[in-house]
Amino acid sequence: MDTQKNYEIDVFGIIKKMIKEWELLLSFIVVAAVVGVIVALNTPKTYTTTVVLAPEFSNGGSLPEGLSSIASMVGVNIGNNAQNGVDAIYPQIYPDVLMSSDFIVNLFGVEVQQEDEDIRKSYYKHLLEDVKVPFWNYPMIWISQLLSTPDDTIHNAKELNSFSLTKKQSKVLDMVRASMSCIVDKNTSVISISVTDFDRKVSAIMADTVQRRLREYITVYRTQKARNDLEYTEKLYKESKAEYICAQQKYSSYADSNEDLWLESFKAKRDELENEMQLRYNIYTQISQQLQLAKAKVQERTPVFSVIQGATIPIKASSMPRSFIVLIYMFLGILADMLWILYLRNFVKRQKVFKKNK
Repeated sequence: MDTQKNYEIDVFGIIKKMIKEWELLLSFIVVAAVVGVIVALNTPKTYTTTVVLAPEFSNGGSLPEGLSSIASMVGVNIGNNAQNGVDAIYPQIYPDVLMSSDFIVNLFGVEVQQEDEDIRKSYYKHLLEDVKVPFWNYPMIWISQLLSTPDDTIHNAKELNSFSLTKKQSKVLDMVRASMSCIVDKNTSVISISVTDFDRKVSAIMADTVQRRLREYITVYRTQKARNDLEYTEKLYKESKAEYICAQQKYSSYADSNEDLWLESFKAKRDELENEMQLRYNIYTQISQQLQLAKAKVQERTPVFSVIQGATIPIKASSMPRSFIVLIYMFLGILADMLWILYLRNFVKRQKVFKKNK
């Protein structure tokens, strides 16, 4: 209890000292406020655009009843394998996909346009040329420019290679990675994608591009095997159709040219060609059914994303308000005045006395 009482007395004593020396306190607050205004005016505003998606994935094995019956007729079992298949890319790792170097580097070539400009340029060039930097970062920029190598002067997004990036390219990649975020709700799998930029229009453009690229990436991944199967089935379909037409032409030509002959050798040859044509027709029909199944499988494997909230140009800045920055510095000025009264002033006096005695 005594310790607590002494502590309360000390606190009130400090407050009394600060109020007693109000001119000193006011000077600290004014200086801190001036510094805060300078910092606030030189801190660039940032704008954030958020896009919300809801993925609608099928279970991978529910083809229509008619197509399932066709599959059983041609001897194709597609039900159990599809149902038991598990995607390697599920919503919980979408943030890792967005933050991967390959995904980000592919965004460098996206054309963007600032709100107050008519010129369109690549996102990579925008980050290099248009990003606003506070004045206290100028020394570091000058030093980095002096130490930069010729390889770091590449500005063309087409020359980028995620396998081998220069220092400048790697720095831009880190900037993009820091400006993006992807949050997936574990319960509903709703995806929230946010992109921050110093220009509000660029922020909206990139948010829309990122969500579209992610949807394309997931669609390509989920339908890759089905599309490969479709491509192979289309090849077989064309070959079987050509073989059937060829067999049909051979049979028709032989039958027409030997219409008046009734020799057994003719009948045997005609029956052979007819059987060959029928065989080719059966193969062609079966592959045609498999082609329809392959097309349905691609459609069934294609994911659907419902856009709950699309990209819109933000009105308000997402960065800290400048008035709040000034208030923080004014509070720091009060703390500085408190430290001066408690410790620093006595310390300076002791140092002066020590130097005089010395």
